Amino acid sequence: MKKRVLVWLSGWVDSAVSAYLLKEQGYDVTAWFMINYLAPEGEYCPTKEDLEEAKKVANFLEIPFFTFDYRKDYEKKVLDYMYEWYRKWITPNPDIMCNSEVKFKVFLDEALELWFDYIAMWHYAQIVEKDWIFYLKKWVDENKDQSYFLAWLNQKQLSKAIFPIWHLKKTEVRELALKIWLPNAKRKDSQWICFVWKVDLTKFLEKKINPKPWVVKDTSGKILWEHKWVFYYTIGQRKWLDIWGQKEPIFVVKKDLEKNEIIVWTSADLELYDDYLELKNLQFLSKEISLPAFGKAKIRYRQKDQNCILNKNSDWKYFVKFSEKQRAITSWQIFAFYDENDFLLASWVID
Repeated sequence: MKKRVLVWLSGWVDSAVSAYLLKEQGYDVTAWFMINYLAPEGEYCPTKEDLEEAKKVANFLEIPFFTFDYRKDYEKKVLDYMYEWYRKWITPNPDIMCNSEVKFKVFLDEALELWFDYIAMWHYAQIVEKDWIFYLKKWVDENKDQSYFLAWLNQKQLSKAIFPIWHLKKTEVRELALKIWLPNAKRKDSQWICFVWKVDLTKFLEKKINPKPWVVKDTSGKILWEHKWVFYYTIGQRKWLDIWGQKEPIFVVKKDLEKNEIIVWTSADLELYDDYLELKNLQFLSKEISLPAFGKAKIRYRQKDQNCILNKNSDWKYFVKFSEKQRAITSWQIFAFYDENDFLLASWVID
């Protein structure tokens, strides 16, 4: 019998090509659309537009189509997490939480209960199986690789997932969509917070967090500004720092939670750079690795790989020593460790 696959059909071209490839490979394909967020009046959210696009693709490919309403799960596992971290001055990573807690957990569990063999996603990454162990590897197009956002997946999740476009570069995905006349082949890509879309972040946070004034100082202690939304700034951030009278761009270099202050200065400030970080724990994606381990790492998405050593110190805490100083190492962001062959070996929250 054909293996049954439930494919996430998002309305965008990558998911449409994924569904097409699965059908061509002989799978019994069913499409699904997740409703995770519907914006209130006055806030832009194209969920309904995407739903219509997904329906068109399913009809074109002649595959069954269903919708799943996960708004309650998404609010609890992603939105509440965002609000809580912002309250603590911690910059959250909603895409990692959405992947590990909603797409590959809530939905995967439901798909398995419905007797599907696999779920399929259009994520830009590769899953490699060897001796019954599943490994996550970077996508062939490293400029678009999304393995960093999948760093918290486990063996069960990897074993039940398929990434159909793993072997195609982004340009090739678009070319194939045009070649087979997919109805959304020319639809432009969009960037968003995972399912929250292009919202005004201050208005979004005001729903759960009451703003109040915070002090912005330079590294000499001089007060430059007061700003009621300072808590959502992160280390190294420049955007929204519209302080008059500065001769060159300034960035967040430090956050003082006890004094309710952030410290800002130019990108050359030494406090922005360090070659060391610590981790309270470490999650091994496929199997535990021996330490010390030499490899490469990311401390944020789209960062170029950085050579480093992963080890334990005298207190048995994991630590990372980079070969070069890194700009804006930020507590509570995700550290992802790769080997020389682009396999993601381990990850955890930066302490």
